[in-house]
Amino acid sequence: MESEHLEKDLVVDVGSAEVRLALLENHRLIELNRESSQGHSFSVGDVYLGKVKKILPALNAAFVDIGDTKEAFVHYLDLGLHFDAFDKFVRESAPGKDMKQLFTGIRLGDPLSKDGRIEDYLKPGQLIIGQIVKEPISTKGSRLTAEISLAGRNIVLLPFAEKVSVSQKISSKEEKKRLETLVGNILPRNYGAIIRTAAEGSSAAVLVAELRSLIEKWENSWKTISKNKGKGLLFTEYSKTTTVLRDLLNDSFTNVYVNDPKIYEETRKYISLISPEQEKIVKLYEGKEPIFDHFEVTRQIKSSFGKVVPMKQGAYLVIETTEALGVIDVNSGIRAKTNDQEENTFEVNKLAAEEIARQLRLRDMGGIIIVDFIDMDSPEHRNDLYKYMNELMASDRAKHNVLPLTKFGLMQITRQRIRPVTEINTTEKCPLCHGTGKITSTVVIDEQVERKLADLIESTGLRQFTLKVSPILGSYLTRGYWNSFVNKWKRKYKCKLKLVEMTEHSILQYEFYDKEKVLG
Repeated sequence: MESEHLEKDLVVDVGSAEVRLALLENHRLIELNRESSQGHSFSVGDVYLGKVKKILPALNAAFVDIGDTKEAFVHYLDLGLHFDAFDKFVRESAPGKDMKQLFTGIRLGDPLSKDGRIEDYLKPGQLIIGQIVKEPISTKGSRLTAEISLAGRNIVLLPFAEKVSVSQKISSKEEKKRLETLVGNILPRNYGAIIRTAAEGSSAAVLVAELRSLIEKWENSWKTISKNKGKGLLFTEYSKTTTVLRDLLNDSFTNVYVNDPKIYEETRKYISLISPEQEKIVKLYEGKEPIFDHFEVTRQIKSSFGKVVPMKQGAYLVIETTEALGVIDVNSGIRAKTNDQEENTFEVNKLAAEEIARQLRLRDMGGIIIVDFIDMDSPEHRNDLYKYMNELMASDRAKHNVLPLTKFGLMQITRQRIRPVTEINTTEKCPLCHGTGKITSTVVIDEQVERKLADLIESTGLRQFTLKVSPILGSYLTRGYWNSFVNKWKRKYKCKLKLVEMTEHSILQYEFYDKEKVLG
C-alpha cells in the first residue's frame, strides 16, 4: 500500500554480462529485474518480422518463426482489428519504394470478425509483423500479437488504428476532452493512440515531442521490413532501465542510483525527456564496494529467494513453484503475542499476506498461486484477510485477481504471467560432497591428498606449496613426525610443503596454494 512517506529507490547494477535493477521501497527489496547486456533476448514489447511456419486450424492459431529456438504462437483473436492493413504493408513494401506514401495510402477496411478463421488470413511462408506479449516459458515459445503498439510515458502509439482513447483513471471530463482533441489533431493519418494516466496535465509540447519520437521509432523499422523479407528484430522496447522508469516514475520516486557513467547519462536523458523536473533524482554511484552490497540488495536477495522465507518472530513461508502453479504455505513458528489463539493466527496471516504480496512481485510469479493460510474460525477475520490482500496487491502492475478464502483456508490468486518466474539459487554446494551427500572415506583421504599433490607438481612444475586443512585433518597428516604423511611426501616428491590449519575448514576439506593463489 502507498504510504505518505514512502521512499522509492531504483538501484541499477551494470555488469559485464547483465544489468540488474532493484526497486526498493523504504530500503526493502520489492522488485528485481535483469537484462542481458550480451546479445538480444526475446522480451515483452519487442517487435519482429516473422515467418508463418504452421497453421493450427483446431486451435485457430499459428506457429511463427521469429528466430528463437522455440517457435512463437499467435491466435486468431490476437491478429488485431486491422490485420489486413499490416499484411498489405508488409507485402507491398520494397527497397526504393516511398514507404510513407505506402503507409498513409492504405485504407483501413472493416475490422476483423471475432469468429473468423486464421487459415483465411495466414498461410505458411507468409511474413507477418508480431509483438511479444508473453516471453518463452519452459517448453512454450513466445506469445505474439499482430496489433502493434509503441508505449511511451504519456502516450501509446497504435499504427493502423483510427481512434484516440483516454485512460479511465483521468476523472476530469474537461482534461479528457483537452487531451483527446490535442492528440487527435497532431496524429498523422492511419495512426491511433491511447492516452495514459501520466499524461494528465501535460503540456502540448511534451506530448508532441513524445509522439514524434514514437512515430520515428516505428518509421525507422520500415527500412528493415522493405529490404529484409526474412525474419528478424524490427525494434525493441527501451532498455529495462528506461522501461522500469517509464512504468514506475511518479511523484514519490526518490532516487535512481547507477554505477555506470554511460547508463547514467542514458537514464538522465530519458528522465529529462519524460519528466524534466525529476532529472536531479538520477545519481552516479562511485563507491568502492559493489553497488548492490552498498544498498544491502545482495543480502536481501539471498534471504528472499530461498524455498523457506523467514518472517518476524519465527513465522515463515514455504514457497514451491511448478509449471502449472505456485504453492505458498504459511507457518506460524513460535510466534505468540497474546493468549488468544484466533487473534494470534489472524496477526500471523496478515504478516504473511504482506510478505506474499512482496514475493509475487519479487519473483514475478504468475499463473495460479494457491496460498495455504493458517486456519481461522472467524468469518470476519477471513473476510478481513481477503480485503487486506486486495489492498496489498493494488500496487502490483501485473494483472491479477484475488479470490476469497475457501472453507479449507486456501486463497487462490491469479497473476498475469508474461515471463518465466525469477529463480535465484541461494544455496551453495558443499565443498566436500559436491552436492551428492557422500564424502570420501577417511581411510583413503591421505591417498586423495597425495594424488592431488602429484598432479599439481606435474601440471604446474612448482615445488613449493602451502596446504590448508582443518585442524583434525592436520593432526592426522602430521602424526608420527618423521614418518608423517607430510614428511614422506616432501622426501618422495622433493618439494617444500607448508601445512596451515584453518579452523573454518570442515573436517576433510583441504586446499593447495601457491603463495596466495589457490591451486585446488
